[in-house]
Amino acid sequence: MSKKRISLGKRGEDIAVQHLRSKGFRIEARNYRQKTGEIDIICKDDDTYVFVEVKTRKNTGFGHPTEAVDRRKQGQICRTALLYLSSNNLLDKAVRFDVIGVICDQEIPDITHITGAFEVP
Repeated sequence: MSKKRISLGKRGEDIAVQHLRSKGFRIEARNYRQKTGEIDIICKDDDTYVFVEVKTRKNTGFGHPTEAVDRRKQGQICRTALLYLSSNNLLDKAVRFDVIGVICDQEIPDITHITGAFEVP
């Protein structure tokens, strides 16, 4: 992956974190990695653990960024979330999967936050 794409992705994640904090979410972890994959942001919305996938694009020329979270990616996120919950003794907690799309083609980014974007397949 090019440095430019990595930089765009990091910028999108930073914007998503700011957005989540402004909505009262508490950030628990960023870029949580396991052999099953990575979760961009893990946070809490009241008593619910929220696993957030962030997709960032410069424009919608190839579709909206949220459309890039396909069934394969959803499965990867769910498997990785299960490892996080298990290793932190949180299997009895409420869980949700959100997707945040960020379009950075203007000075003020366009943020789309889909709450409960998918369930465990």
